[in-house]
Amino acid sequence: MRKSSTGRIWDLFNKSESGVSFLETLIALAVLGAISVAFLSGLATTSRAAVISDRRVTAESLARSQMESVKQVAYVPEASQYTPIQIPSDESYTGFSVTITAEPLESPDDGVQKVTVTVLRSGADFYVLQGYKVDR
Repeated sequence: MRKSSTGRIWDLFNKSESGVSFLETLIALAVLGAISVAFLSGLATTSRAAVISDRRVTAESLARSQMESVKQVAYVPEASQYTPIQIPSDESYTGFSVTITAEPLESPDDGVQKVTVTVLRSGADFYVLQGYKVDR
């Protein structure tokens, strides 16, 4: 009686050897290593993205609070800048600073200024928010 081709292939792998060969172990370790590297790379990327997102949200919050502060103070005709309020001492604000510039839309000043709040992180521009201040 003649064996089918699948039967012959099965016989090659169905020998009564006990244990695992060195080659099988190396292949298993290589596959496990590749999966581990991909997983850890994904974790590192996710962690980095979370840190960047957190810094951006902090900068946006800081810029908005500074803009609200500028809108609360009295209108200063022909002003070129406004004094920023104190940055919170919370650890998440470490490394941030703020500049606030103003320029009248018309010359002479007609009571409307374009206000630009620039949030800097480690001395470089990080977030810019623009708005308008009106003399009321």
